[in-house]
Amino acid sequence: MVAAFAAICPGEARAQSGGSLFSSSPSTGLLSPNSAIRGEGFGPGGGVPPPPAPPQQATPMVMPPPTPMVPAGQVALSLSARFGKDAPPIAGGLTWRIYAGKAEPGGAFKLIREDKTAAPTLVLPSGNYIVHVGFGLATAVKPVALRGATVREDFDLPAGGLRIEGRVGDVTIPAGQISFDVYKGSQFEAGDRRPIAEHVMTGAVVMVPEGLYYIVSNYGDANSQVRSDIRVQAGKLTDIVVNHRAAVITLKLVNEKGGEALANTAWSVLTPGGDVIKESIGAFPRVVLGEGEYRAIARNEGKVFEREFKVVTGVDGDVEVMAQ
Repeated sequence: MVAAFAAICPGEARAQSGGSLFSSSPSTGLLSPNSAIRGEGFGPGGGVPPPPAPPQQATPMVMPPPTPMVPAGQVALSLSARFGKDAPPIAGGLTWRIYAGKAEPGGAFKLIREDKTAAPTLVLPSGNYIVHVGFGLATAVKPVALRGATVREDFDLPAGGLRIEGRVGDVTIPAGQISFDVYKGSQFEAGDRRPIAEHVMTGAVVMVPEGLYYIVSNYGDANSQVRSDIRVQAGKLTDIVVNHRAAVITLKLVNEKGGEALANTAWSVLTPGGDVIKESIGAFPRVVLGEGEYRAIARNEGKVFEREFKVVTGVDGDVEVMAQ
């Protein structure tokens, strides 16, 4: 079990360094196949498209292509990559780049060849080169000298996968309502950092070098945010379940209890201390709010109305402000 830490806003995250990236049965981590799904979207601001179908984890046999005819003065370079020395060859998703072994006058290295097959065999003039391989955010590079008829090089990519889900209680948050940003290192380390992956979709697999990362989970576009530290192991798919303590609230300005919402209403949601959490315009805007106490202010036809209310985790509902 990989430990995870939550801070900043109420919430928690759990992680399971589950299946190998090469198992024939993909790890589902802590997500039950029968998990419930929270309701409809909550208006503008979700901004995250639905995820693609999850990738198949089964490992097909990687068969190197037949060695091509090698003209005089050239060398066949056979390449492969693994997630660690004891792992099978990676069967797809690799990008190979071959650079000249010597920098040009400007300091850059000239790109000689690019290939996206799993285990290519490239015929190149004899000499010195730099070989770079990438899989997601994981990369490896080393110099290669081509001498003789055939040179074989195997690369180790010490990388693992992250797959993230969001929940409120036992209910899964729909993909269009939540997104994740991934940062290198721990959330407790000093300094400003830029995310290495932004707006990651629910269920998407992000490949990263092994090591420590933290995830920022944003449910909605108000104040429901959870930060979680997680460690990624090479060759492992780590499933992460982020729990948000929040609810979806619909705001309504009405003349009487249960009445029709008044259109053209400007809304502000504030903390008890007066900090503005969310502003919007509409008859019944919907907003995701973290658990706690708030004050709703409605402005309509030059008049201002307000009401205090409380948000309880998982309890979605309407907050009616009386126009009187």
